[in-house]
Amino acid sequence: MTLLRHGQRGQAVRQLQQQLNLAGAELYVDGHFGDATEAAVRTYQRQTGLVPDGIAGPKTQAALANQDDPRLLRNRTLTAIAERLRVEPAALYAINEVESRGQGFLPNGKPVILFERHIMYRQLSATRPQQADPLAALHPNLINPRPGGYVGGTAEHQRLANARLLDDSCALQSTSWGAFQIMGFHWQRLGYPSVQAFATAMEESEDQQFEAFARFIETDPQLLSALQGKRWAAFARLYNGPAYARNLYDVKLARAYKRHANAENAA
Repeated sequence: MTLLRHGQRGQAVRQLQQQLNLAGAELYVDGHFGDATEAAVRTYQRQTGLVPDGIAGPKTQAALANQDDPRLLRNRTLTAIAERLRVEPAALYAINEVESRGQGFLPNGKPVILFERHIMYRQLSATRPQQADPLAALHPNLINPRPGGYVGGTAEHQRLANARLLDDSCALQSTSWGAFQIMGFHWQRLGYPSVQAFATAMEESEDQQFEAFARFIETDPQLLSALQGKRWAAFARLYNGPAYARNLYDVKLARAYKRHANAENAA
C-alpha cells in the first residue's frame, strides 16, 4: 500500500481525497496532497483515534476502507505516554514517524520482528558456554558470532521458531520486536516478569509495543533528558547509535517535530 503524504500528486491521492470526502471532508479532488488534504487526514485520524500524523499510510487507508485493526496504535495511548514522560505529544509523533517501522504487525497478523543470530550466540555464551560453539557449528544461520542471515518479513518468524527449539529464552531475547524494534534481552530492565511475557505483550497490540518503547526511554535517564529537551542529535545518537548522522535521523526528527508542533498549534 502506497504511503501518501504532503507534496505528492496522482490518482492515489485523488482516491484518498474522495474517501476523505465520504468521511465528511470537503476537499477539492485534484490529486494534489496539499495543506488542505493533510489537515483533512489529521482530522480523520483524530476522529477515529489513530495517531494524527497527517500521513495517509496503511493504517489510515485501511480505516478509510472500513478495515480498521484494533491492534493499531491509538492516539490516546501516545498522548497518555507523552504526559507520563513529560514531553510534548508532537515529539512522540515525530519519533513514531521517523523511528518506527510504520507498522508493528505483518499482513499475516504476526508482529514485526528481526532475529539476531549474533545476539543468540552472545546469550548462549553467557548461559550455556560449553554449548554455544558446538551449536553454532551446527546452526550457523541461527547462532553465529557475526551478524547476518536475515531473511525479512514473515520468514523471520521461522528463524525464531527454529532458534526457540534450541533455547527458548535465548531466542526470544535475541529478537527485536514491534514497530520500535525493542530487543528481547531488555525484558528485565523494562519490568516484564519474563522474556516470554515480554514477547506475549509485543504480540498483543501496537499499544503494548509503544508501552515497551516508553519503558525503554524512561529507564535511560540520558535518553529521557534528550527527548524532554528536544535535543535531537543526542537522542538519535543514544537511540540509533553512531550511524545516526549518516542516516540523518536527527535532521528527520527535528523536521518531523516542527511539522507536528505547527499542526498541533493550528488545531
